[in-house]
Amino acid sequence: MASKRILKRNVNTMIFDVVEECFTVQLMDDRKMDATEKLIDEAADFQDEILTKINAAKNKADFKSLHENINAKHVDFVQKLNGLNK
Repeated sequence: MASKRILKRNVNTMIFDVVEECFTVQLMDDRKMDATEKLIDEAADFQDEILTKINAAKNKADFKSLHENINAKHVDFVQKLNGLNK
């Protein structure tokens, strides 16, 4: 079981990567500004929500659920970023 600190670091890294990729897309194609801003807002909201849940986690079952949620959202973000690049 990963510590809360490591889990938080991984979430923050994932969100940073999403935001960075959105900024890159904005630089390359300013017509996608609205879509990237929406994705950045979604990533920030997810970060706030999941960090609150990490802080409240007490046992292995909580962490297992968090890992599944984070992995599912990671896949979702990748798919949305790929959709922006089309």
